[in-house]
Amino acid sequence: MRIFLVAFFLLLTSNATARPVEITEKSFKCLQEMTPVRGFFVDNLLGDLDATVKVAQSAQGGVYPPGSVVQLFPNEVMVKRETGFNPVTKDWEFFELDVDKNGSTIRKRGFADVVNRFGGNCFACHIAAKPQWDLICEQDHGCEKLPIPRSVVNSLQKADPRCSTNTATLWQRFTNWSVRFFTPL
Repeated sequence: MRIFLVAFFLLLTSNATARPVEITEKSFKCLQEMTPVRGFFVDNLLGDLDATVKVAQSAQGGVYPPGSVVQLFPNEVMVKRETGFNPVTKDWEFFELDVDKNGSTIRKRGFADVVNRFGGNCFACHIAAKPQWDLICEQDHGCEKLPIPRSVVNSLQKADPRCSTNTATLWQRFTNWSVRFFTPL
């Protein structure tokens, strides 16, 4: 009985001592200031970037540490929250942002109800990832293929308006403008 009480107490207090992940509009930055990994970008809001990069670069997958930020597009973000925050989403919270030269504005945040500018539900897509990938979609991870070509993804990334130096070519800037014009939020 004593062991059961100790185990129960430890279970109750383990999440109480977990460092909460505070997220504001200032949490999100230019993609070029993040760490690139195979076409997407990572960061960590709690300062544990090495652990985040290690999981992102792993060929076997893994569980991202709390505070991990994963972005493919400037206006779509996944943030790994503290352990136990939302077991259904494996503690990920999804964000849809408005981005401009002044920074980021959170349009929508949540779990099963965040939809991107292409009409896709973030959680519905990411839940298809095989378990070892911790809801991260990449080629061969089990998710549906993106409805846009890689060249458009690159254009959107390079033309991130939050970046102080823009490395996008004229064609990439035009592509970025076209996507935003024809898929308004």
